[in-house]
Amino acid sequence: MSAPIAIDSSAKASQKAVESTMLSPRFYTTDFAAMDRLDVSALRSEWDTMMAEYEGDNNHDHFQRTPEFAHEVAERFSQVSPEMRQEFLEFLISSLTSEFSGCILYNEIFKNVENPDIKQLMRYMARDESRHASFINQSLKDFGLGIDLGDLKRTKAYTYFKPKYIFYATYLSEKIGYARYITIYRQLEKNPDKRFHPIFKWFERWCNDEFRHGESFALIMRANPHLLRGANVYWIRFFLLAVYATMYVRDHTRPMLHHEMGLESTSYDYTVFRITNEITKQVFPVSLDIDSPAFRDGLARLFHIQTQMDAAKAQGGVWGALRRAGWAAAGLATFVRLYLQPVQHHALPAQVRMAPAW
Repeated sequence: MSAPIAIDSSAKASQKAVESTMLSPRFYTTDFAAMDRLDVSALRSEWDTMMAEYEGDNNHDHFQRTPEFAHEVAERFSQVSPEMRQEFLEFLISSLTSEFSGCILYNEIFKNVENPDIKQLMRYMARDESRHASFINQSLKDFGLGIDLGDLKRTKAYTYFKPKYIFYATYLSEKIGYARYITIYRQLEKNPDKRFHPIFKWFERWCNDEFRHGESFALIMRANPHLLRGANVYWIRFFLLAVYATMYVRDHTRPMLHHEMGLESTSYDYTVFRITNEITKQVFPVSLDIDSPAFRDGLARLFHIQTQMDAAKAQGGVWGALRRAGWAAAGLATFVRLYLQPVQHHALPAQVRMAPAW
């Protein structure tokens, strides 16, 4: 794998955030008129209860740094290796970009719809994601690597997604974000000596924001059940696989981060997949068979292919470009084989809402 460019300035941090690759978080735009036509009246009681939770804003004072924060950064983080420092900075930048992506999308929907239910929801979710992104950015500023979020909004490429693709992808992003953060939090709660940066102390209530955001999309989809039937099930399968595969490959490109926490990337990923599979049964009629040997072999092969593509990119020239094209074709073939693997089917529960119980 080619060596990553050292992130040692705000310019390089911003360059990393702006990247558009298969593994980097994206910014999205959508059909605002279609979003405006959404109807959640079929689940009015559950919806109003959730809106009251947002209004209560139980995390309003959570994203404030304690006086000990800077001291812990200086004391604990100074002990990690330069390579580990780079992986952690990449993790922060990727997390910030993902959180800010949600903030931008939700805010744009808020500004472009009149539907009072959707407008209210998007205002609350944009509020939450703005807090998350700003909190991460403050940790980057500790290292002199703060990112100009206004500039990032202007310069990063946007991907157009139909509303239903937004629902599938963003629901999964929020729920898998919960599973990732709570797994890390529980590990470091049991092993505080492995907590090399204080930001992890904020993960429990933080990830409960992510969980509630996912609940919002679950209610939207269950109130519009055509999104979960027929040909749309094939799209659900696609997004499940795309999100899981992206996480697996990305996590295995920075294994030191997990090792520093006392985790191993593969077992960590499958713990997250298992939690996410259990959660998504609230809305998706299918889930991936993550324990299938063919599934596990396929994800491992995707990571191998990514390392070969990185090596070909580093090689450069005509031969490097040809190698990259060959490995890209191999990656596509592997993804298709994974997509065609049997999935698990289940009935949707009568009660849509779930509690963050992991």
